Amino acid sequence: MVTNSVKMKIAAFDFEKNPSRVFIIAELSANHNQHLETAIETVRAARRAGADAIKLQTYRADTITIDSQKEDFVIKGTIWDGANLFQLYQQAFTPWEWHAELMQVAKDEGLICFSSPFDKSAVDFLEDLNVPAYKIASFEITDIPLIEYVASKGKPVIISTGIATLEDIQLALDACHRVGNKEIALLKCTSSYPAPIEEANMCMIRDMRERFGVMTGLSDHTMGATVPVVATVFGARIIEKHFILDRSIGGPDASFSMNEQEFKSMVQAVREAEAAVGQVDYTLTDKQAKGKDFSRSLYVVEDVKQGDVFSEENVRSIRPGFGLHPKYLPQILGKRANRDLERGTRFSLDFCE
Repeated sequence: MVTNSVKMKIAAFDFEKNPSRVFIIAELSANHNQHLETAIETVRAARRAGADAIKLQTYRADTITIDSQKEDFVIKGTIWDGANLFQLYQQAFTPWEWHAELMQVAKDEGLICFSSPFDKSAVDFLEDLNVPAYKIASFEITDIPLIEYVASKGKPVIISTGIATLEDIQLALDACHRVGNKEIALLKCTSSYPAPIEEANMCMIRDMRERFGVMTGLSDHTMGATVPVVATVFGARIIEKHFILDRSIGGPDASFSMNEQEFKSMVQAVREAEAAVGQVDYTLTDKQAKGKDFSRSLYVVEDVKQGDVFSEENVRSIRPGFGLHPKYLPQILGKRANRDLERGTRFSLDFCE
């Protein structure tokens, strides 16, 4: 079985040195509504909420699509129905001139900051800013030339699998491997906004880890903390959630983003879940060992005279646990006492003739 032994380090976060800690990412996405101060305050709020990292998206409308009014470019079947792709991305993109300042704010707050590039020019721009990792968005998993270019920079690559088939995932991994990059994580994602909880399929986190031999995690669009907690139990090492100051400010991604209090509650739930998962260890802690005081053991339960036969009437397995182990009862029964014994005495094999 393949385990989470993949070596990966994103800035100060070393996954090998933190084997049981989930790396929690707050996704800024479009939740700034084109106001720099909102973006800055969102970064600060992400830190207050307990995130390890803040993630940006690096594109312009004309690098992710073209300005066309043809039917192909009108969105259908989502919360953005009827919107034109170019117009949506014009509204949603994070201005490139903000990136350096947002990264500095994140650094000042103790947050790791990286981004999802959507074309090669975005990768070059982010390289100049020395980002510590890259994220491939779900809808870009089929852009093999982009993935190969990203992976060629030698930094960790986190790939969402929201629209991916097995073949899509393998092609993306092969692109990374061709340029010698094996610092890869796959995130289970349901590309629905918001995503129904019954489509989360968290068992795939374990399956992808074992099938592809990479670190796995979750990019989540469900509401609430249930799915991130289940992901943690299934071995997710990374959890990403869209983050917003307040859904009332609106915006393209507001309806499926967590506010500060919700995100903080999710982080706490994930931290409790990872603590509960623990590790395989059959040794007892001092407190657990002390609990054995209340286990069963063999005691004399009726006064016994020397020469009396030990029976189920005068020797029993009872609480507390200071006497002889109950496994010895069958070999004791029928033997005779070599001394007088008072009711309530811890039994010992030395009492038998």
